[in-house]
Amino acid sequence: VQLQASGGGLVQPGGSLSLSCAVSGNIFSLNAMGWYRQAPGKRRELVATSTSDGYTNYGDSVKGRFTISRDNAKKTVGLQMNSLKPEDTAVYYCTAEVKRHLFAAMSDFWGQGTLVTVSS
Repeated sequence: VQLQASGGGLVQPGGSLSLSCAVSGNIFSLNAMGWYRQAPGKRRELVATSTSDGYTNYGDSVKGRFTISRDNAKKTVGLQMNSLKPEDTAVYYCTAEVKRHLFAAMSDFWGQGTLVTVSS
């Protein structure tokens, strides 16, 4: 199973940026998909997650500014980030909970990360 994230880059404070992540490989079913981030010198933290039945969860620091979306048919998850702040600067990682075949357990897979820099 591979996760390929794209869309990171440099944006000014107050600006917007969108991330996308595509999941590929041996996938029997997908459950939760989401985003985490890690800033330099800090622990990885939750940004947003979305379950297959539509439940979403956001980290407190991004509520009201970020929106997660997913396309189950395309096996993609997106993150729309608005009103970006310098403290949003981090490497953003996508993650997916995947069942690789009927008798397999759910396992977590991670993408390689994409850098988002918010700076003037």
